[in-house]
Amino acid sequence: MKHKGPLIVRLCNWVGEAVLSLPTLTMLTEQGYDLHLIGKRWAVSLFEGHGWTVHTRPAKRSDAIGQLKALRLQLSQQSPEFGKRPNMLLFTSSFSSALEARLAGLKPIGYNRESRGILLAHAVPYQAGLHAADNYWRVGSHFAGVTSPRPQALGLKPSTAHRQQAQQLIAAHALKPGFIILCPFSGAADTTGKKLWPAFPELARRLHEQGRQIILCPGPGEETQALADYPFAQVLTSVDLGTYAALSQHAAATISNDTGPGHLAAAAGTRVISVLGPDAAPMWWVQGEHVTVLRPEQGWPELEDVLLTLEHPDQP
Repeated sequence: MKHKGPLIVRLCNWVGEAVLSLPTLTMLTEQGYDLHLIGKRWAVSLFEGHGWTVHTRPAKRSDAIGQLKALRLQLSQQSPEFGKRPNMLLFTSSFSSALEARLAGLKPIGYNRESRGILLAHAVPYQAGLHAADNYWRVGSHFAGVTSPRPQALGLKPSTAHRQQAQQLIAAHALKPGFIILCPFSGAADTTGKKLWPAFPELARRLHEQGRQIILCPGPGEETQALADYPFAQVLTSVDLGTYAALSQHAAATISNDTGPGHLAAAAGTRVISVLGPDAAPMWWVQGEHVTVLRPEQGWPELEDVLLTLEHPDQP
């Protein structure tokens, strides 16, 4: 493999989006690029096992531009060719992310959306109707000159430390093989609750009656509701993303709303049952080798269908 030098990558702002970019990030690494990822603070834990350098983006735009300028100078010193080619890949589609890159003296490549084509060193025509994972793959492949299709497996690798922390949780809470992870929340972006499958509390009760161990790993601000609404579950708080991914690899299945933890479990190779409502956009459906998406033509999946899928994963 020829070493092609450093490449800055601006990640998207939600866990599920970042997870769906994993095949593209892995492909860029295999093509010889030394990745420097710009993203939210949680991206450090999420990608720890892959060895990529992750820079936490400051909240203020002026500080974010300053961060990019400093990184450009550092990488230009390490690799004289860095400034002579497109040197930043934008997974984001916003005008502001392209503007920040240009003001920092970088040469970004990304989709020509939101009238930002003039800011891009190379603009990739946007193709509507693709799944988000394929959108990231397409822009990354365009940059790298790759023509192969996107692999089905997302390939998340928890770090050794995260695997050890997961084992500690399993021992501390006496988790036995066959435990089920539930993800009944939908994240801060869902301000109206349209992604919340209403049958989750009843599902937890039914699984408890079957003698199943039920695990919840609520995010910040979700702990109180988890304890109140799921008395039959073991609620594990303050579990970081990398440890959660490693823990999910020991579960019999993860049953999830349309939310980041479902994408995360699927990316780690876990069996995932994704329960989706009428507003779920196909471009954001969970991807993975062991994923079952339940989305009727109208309304929500029935509880019995979810239980049947859990017990008989090979049935259509």
